[in-house]
Parts: sequence; C-alpha cells; structure tokens
Amino acid sequence: MSLDHALLVSLLEKPSSGYDLARRFDRSIGHFWPATHQQIYKVLARMEEAGWIAGQVERGESGPDRKVFTATDAGRTMLSGWMVEPTEMEVARTAVMVKLRAAAFDDPQRLLPSLHERRDQHAGLLDAYREIEQRDFAGELSTQRALQHHVLKFGLAYQQLWIDWLAEAESLVAHIPPKQDNE
Repeated sequence: MSLDHALLVSLLEKPSSGYDLARRFDRSIGHFWPATHQQIYKVLARMEEAGWIAGQVERGESGPDRKVFTATDAGRTMLSGWMVEPTEMEVARTAVMVKLRAAAFDDPQRLLPSLHERRDQHAGLLDAYREIEQRDFAGELSTQRALQHHVLKFGLAYQQLWIDWLAEAESLVAHIPPKQDNE
C-alpha cells in the first residue's frame, strides 16, 4: 500500500483541502498509516498530476483561498484495481521484542520502566479509540460507517493485545531476580 491509496480513500470519504485532509488524516487513517503533513502535500501534487484527483480553488471569505481536492474517475479506477490485488502480510519490526530478549544478558529489572511506559502509551491510544467509537459509531451505521468502524475495532483489539502482552511481560520480568554484577 502507498500513501496515495490512503489519501484517495480519505478524499472519497470527503473532498478536502490539503490542510483539512492532513488534519482528518491524523485523526483516522493516520493511526495505522502515519504520514507527515509534508508527505501528504507532496503526494497530493503527484496524484493530481497523475489525474487521480482534481483540485478546485475555493475563494476564502474570511481567510486565504484554498484548493479542495476530489477523487476523479481515474482515481476510483486505480483504487478499485489496487483493492483486489493480493495483500502481502506485513512483518512487525518492534524494538521492545528485541529488548526483552536482550534482558537475558543484562539485569531484566532495568527494562521494567520501559515496558510500563509502553503499556501506558497503548492504554492512552485505547482510551482515544474508545472515545472515537462512542462519538462516531453509535446506533445504525451506513455501509461506509460500518466498514470504518470495523477498522477501528481492529485498532481497539490491537491496543488491548499490546496492553495485555506488556502487562504479562512486566510480571515476568518483575519475577526474575536482578542480575548480579559478577554474573
């Protein structure tokens, strides 16, 4: 997948200026496909040149003019073709896994603050995702909203998995005697 695909999906959901798209992206797709605002603007220019999106300048009443992008038929065709291509499984590269294995060669207790901090980070994201779910996905959902909710449900489960795994790792490490300097 590329950022092009993620941006095109966002524009299909709601035509937006680059600024508005970047802000929306940070609160939705950016949770699982992060991108800087600079990357987003660069890709939007490339997508417009390719004909996948079209930008139209809207005059600003109280602020500067802004260019609002919409998906074109060519963009929809490209996305439709990409959607049915096989998806390769992503491999996680997670430093905390290597650190946990490295703890066998040092004092494992030294890893506890890092594990706890990481668990707190995941708990914070889980809380944020739960707020999004309560705010945006209550009641009857359209097809589009049901699919968006299903993506969020993965995020909820993923964060809970991390929290549970990290709590177990903390418990494991806490019960390993500290390594002595002469060991």
